[in-house]
Amino acid sequence: MRIAVLVKQIPKFEEMELGTDGRLKRDGIELELNPYCRRAVSQGVDLAAARPGSHVTVLTLGPPTAEDSLRESIAWGTERGVDIHGVLITDPAFAGSDTLATAKALAAALEHEGPFDVVIAGRNSVDADTGQVGPELAALCDLPFLAGVRHLAITDDPIRGEIVTARCEHDDGWLQAEVHLPAILSCAERLIDPAKVDPEGRAAVRADRIRRLTASDLGPGPWGQAASPTSVGAVKVMEIARARHRSPGASIAEQARDAVRFLHERGAFHRAAPVTESAQTVAPARAGESTMVLAEPDRAHDTRELLGAAAALTGNVTVVTLQTPDVAQLHAWGADAIVHLDGENVEEDVAQAAAQLVRRRAPWAILTASTAWGREVASRVAAQLGAGLTGDAVDLERVDDRLVAWKPAFGGQLVAAIHCASPVQMAKVRAGVLPTLAPRVTADDEVTVETIPLPTRGRVRVLARTRDDDLDLLAEAHTVIGVGKGVEPDTYDELEPLRVLLDAQLGATRKVTDKGWLPRSRQIGITGRSIAPRLFVSVGASGKFNHAVGLRAAGTVLAINRDASAPIFDVADIGIVGDWREALPILVEQLRAARA
Repeated sequence: MRIAVLVKQIPKFEEMELGTDGRLKRDGIELELNPYCRRAVSQGVDLAAARPGSHVTVLTLGPPTAEDSLRESIAWGTERGVDIHGVLITDPAFAGSDTLATAKALAAALEHEGPFDVVIAGRNSVDADTGQVGPELAALCDLPFLAGVRHLAITDDPIRGEIVTARCEHDDGWLQAEVHLPAILSCAERLIDPAKVDPEGRAAVRADRIRRLTASDLGPGPWGQAASPTSVGAVKVMEIARARHRSPGASIAEQARDAVRFLHERGAFHRAAPVTESAQTVAPARAGESTMVLAEPDRAHDTRELLGAAAALTGNVTVVTLQTPDVAQLHAWGADAIVHLDGENVEEDVAQAAAQLVRRRAPWAILTASTAWGREVASRVAAQLGAGLTGDAVDLERVDDRLVAWKPAFGGQLVAAIHCASPVQMAKVRAGVLPTLAPRVTADDEVTVETIPLPTRGRVRVLARTRDDDLDLLAEAHTVIGVGKGVEPDTYDELEPLRVLLDAQLGATRKVTDKGWLPRSRQIGITGRSIAPRLFVSVGASGKFNHAVGLRAAGTVLAINRDASAPIFDVADIGIVGDWREALPILVEQLRAARA
């Protein structure tokens, strides 16, 4: 079996620092292998080790320093007796590559080095968190794709050939599917133990195990910035200053009383005024100009948000849906035209149909949700059309008749304005960040409805889709109680009085979701989710960096931990040092008294 593994080197998050211009300072910053890519390397090596005669090629696109990521990958495979080498794709011509330009360079490199039976990549890179390169690459290579693979098996069927059966981790649920090889797979964090090799082991890798490819090796291009339909504009640094208030030496009761007083003064218990439905207005319709919304099945809230945003941009909106359309509801939410794709919900098939529809209707912009489904569908459409795509947008604007999408980066330390140079502009929007449109009361016959059969290529067989949570709950919560491994699951009922009193949702650290104590959709942090509640209450969590970056946008943070030196107190506004089981009942009592 010929296996390709795609890796990326990123800045070490603990050492990231932004300059006065809002750009990342790269000089002197330690670099490391992206966490998801460590799983890709480990999985590729594991597959090769189980199949005698297999070979692994690890590829990375980056500057000459990215060679270290190849050395680590090769050392990992060599230690396990696997035939492995690396390819460094490096050239000044690749500078300024966005996700689509990156995917084009990787596609050319895979063709140059291939063919391969399976290509494995990380689900996303944690510095940018778009998750677009994998599905864009799949579209360019015309291969099936599975994202967030958590469980994996490859069998050799004498009739159908090699088949991958995978269970994939998707947002708030699971996808069980089969694909024929060749295919591209992206790894979930918990798929396999990560590949990690110390500097001495990396240095021992022989130089002849790594080859270099330049732009001229891959063809005429264009490459890099010239091939990138998106560009970064203005950057806003998100300065977060925490009060870090504590009462050393005070009893837990005194600390709880101080905390309640502090939080009241900060307004942390006051529910934010809800965004009114009328806050989103319809833009004047312009002849021949529309925004298209690709609606994920069974995500009504996201669909309504996207329709409202689309109406505010162009005033003329087309929604593409796989569900039998409720015409009156979709029209009330902002749709002027409805296209029903009649067929099975398979992402690559939906993307193929959507791309054909876009070529026929030429919308001004395309919006979809920033979910696993939205990432694959939108990325495939963007690759087929050569369109610019912004991932995980938190705000949308229309400036000089062009779409500007604001995207967070580097763990939420900044937001950047992303511009598209392509005729069709695309954005994936984070759930819960945009206002909705006041329901329109007009005649349903003003809506055009078209039903299109959805053909299938039959390369991906969906066995089951399940949900074990609701993705919107944390996104919309005014208050979140975040639990660490210091809170055992059999004591969660002791959180209920505080949770009910504050009308809060539960969030968690990675270690909690790793143990299965809460769904992965509740994980907060660099490989989980970033949230922005008015109040975040941390209970029994140490507050390490990878978790704390997910709290940056919280209005106020209260931390409860028995360890006075726990890093959570450095990112909290107010802290209570003590056993949470003792502190919580007192805190609840103080809150009730204050409210009375």
